[in-house]
Amino acid sequence: MGHGHDHSNHESKHHNHSHHHNSASKNLAWAFVLNLFFSIFELLGGIYSNSIAIISDAFHDFGDALSLAFVWYLQKVSTKPIDRHFDYGYKRFSILGALIISVLLSVGSIFMIIESVKRFLSPMESKADVMFALAIVGVVVNGIAMSRLKHGSSFSEKAVFLHFLEDILGWIAVLVGSVLMYFWDVPWIDPMLSLGIAIWILYNAYTNTKQVMRIFLQAVPVTLNRKELIQKWEQIKGVKSVHDIKIWSLDGNQHVSSLHVLIDQKLKPNQYQSIKEQIRKVAIQFEIVHTTIEIETDEEVCNLQLS
Repeated sequence: MGHGHDHSNHESKHHNHSHHHNSASKNLAWAFVLNLFFSIFELLGGIYSNSIAIISDAFHDFGDALSLAFVWYLQKVSTKPIDRHFDYGYKRFSILGALIISVLLSVGSIFMIIESVKRFLSPMESKADVMFALAIVGVVVNGIAMSRLKHGSSFSEKAVFLHFLEDILGWIAVLVGSVLMYFWDVPWIDPMLSLGIAIWILYNAYTNTKQVMRIFLQAVPVTLNRKELIQKWEQIKGVKSVHDIKIWSLDGNQHVSSLHVLIDQKLKPNQYQSIKEQIRKVAIQFEIVHTTIEIETDEEVCNLQLS
């Protein structure tokens, strides 16, 4: 759930962007309200129909509503400019939100798995007709929400769109399950659906957490081809080699780097600037928004080796 990277510095585009940003905000807010009310309605319906599958889906929807609220708030925060408190800006706030939600969803889905297994061991009757009616409402409501976000272009809107798609698939499963349970005596279908939903949530939360933790632990960004970047840097005229390269990511979309550049002794200090500019130009092609460059000549390296 990385956000706030669809902003341009170009004034000409600025108007479009602020309009676009508002619509992203509005869509997310709308989706949040819908999800919140719906998850409460679903929880009551799940308790009434005695269906653990619907209760675990209610939990899933509540998690979605929470993450929407977070995404919405953090999208606002993560676009704040750099200030004296955060000299890298506020990009990281968006992944903090992703981490919190993933952890919440993981814990919840583990509880759901335990409950489903208990139900397997002692199956209980669920009201299949109520489940069927709830599932129809579920497909319709999520369908409406999804069509609202379908044309969204921001990263967060795309992530939320996928949430609604998952929800619809979950509801179709409940729909089929309720029909089977209505006509046949198969009470174990309900905990089986619930187990499926919970494992699916856990798997998604796990992959999310893994990506976010890589960013927090300052790993080299997965999408970045380090070898190719170094090659391009070393092809710059006047550069002998680059070393002590550090690359990490702010939010999974925008990266930061620092490096030492060994340059040809014959170069005059007034040519350093052009080399630095070329290095930064290459870095930008790799989504690196900030590069710190330390220039070294042969002599300095010799001194280092003597000591």
